[in-house]
Amino acid sequence: MMMRTTAPRCTWESLTLVLNNPFRVSYGVSETRQAFWLRLADDSGWGEGTIPPYYGVATADMIAFWEATSQRTDPFPDDPEQIAAWVGQDGPAPARCALDLALHDRLGRQRGLPLYVLLGLPQPTSKATSFTIGINTPEEMARLAAEAIHCPILKIKLGSGADDDVARVAAVRQARPDAELCVDANGGWSVAEALRLIPALLPYGITFVEQPVAKADITGMGRVQAQTAVPVIADESVQTAADIERLAAVGVQGINLKLMKVGGLAPGLHMLRRAQELGLRIMLGCMVETSLGVTAMAHLSGLAEWLDLDAPLLIANDPFTGVTFAEGARLHLPERPGIGALTQVANLGYM
Repeated sequence: MMMRTTAPRCTWESLTLVLNNPFRVSYGVSETRQAFWLRLADDSGWGEGTIPPYYGVATADMIAFWEATSQRTDPFPDDPEQIAAWVGQDGPAPARCALDLALHDRLGRQRGLPLYVLLGLPQPTSKATSFTIGINTPEEMARLAAEAIHCPILKIKLGSGADDDVARVAAVRQARPDAELCVDANGGWSVAEALRLIPALLPYGITFVEQPVAKADITGMGRVQAQTAVPVIADESVQTAADIERLAAVGVQGINLKLMKVGGLAPGLHMLRRAQELGLRIMLGCMVETSLGVTAMAHLSGLAEWLDLDAPLLIANDPFTGVTFAEGARLHLPERPGIGALTQVANLGYM
């Protein structure tokens, strides 16, 4: 773990997250992921910036954004409504997210309020998250599904070797006849493959299909939805407010909102509310990130139909505690101000 700091406004640390199992999606396989912990001066607020390599975000660009922030002399915002303007639109989305989260955390701590109260959001209720099964052989995916017996909702990663995808879902369904199943191709299918495969998956009782085609193919997403009986949920295609408009226009039924790809709570809430106005169904998701980022997102869970906030269950060395998982993979928020995350790193306690 290395710390970089150029001024006392903020500091950041690189954290290497070790996965419990190799995590394969259509873009490739990972055994570790890099996360960043951003801390405002005097530990007044914490944030996280984490993004998978396939998003093409350079670490150097994230650090450059935080270095520029550390040189600023204007006061931190004293109202949540001011945070979006203070953070601005420059810099990579996960870097802006880390700063946005830290500024919200600061205000929540100062006022003694959890984030959902600070933001005037519904109180989150205990709700189950899905648990992700990465791409592997059908036999191995079935084994992992059977091990996750206490998780009632499974998200099955597909899209790498489409010819095997039906066998993968069939194997998981046989191992877990009790589970709710969702599938996520991470943009790994062509439109033609999606239209061929989805009907073959429906007999296994899938709830929705996430990101069946490439993120830039908004028209293709609409074509798949028009010929598909279950909701199509956009994930990688959702990065800006303009994306919400385009997806609704082609008839996609839902979105997977992730703070790291949209730049934090302020833009995320704006996009969520616009999606609701347009009649889109809402899932709250995460990257492979720590309990700091996941707990921040969990404060929005009173606004969502589905939760995909299982990252703390996927990593072996989470440096934070925050949201907890009860029987049935149900999320519970900590009763602390701000984000409410604690560090498990020695000598760096919650302040």
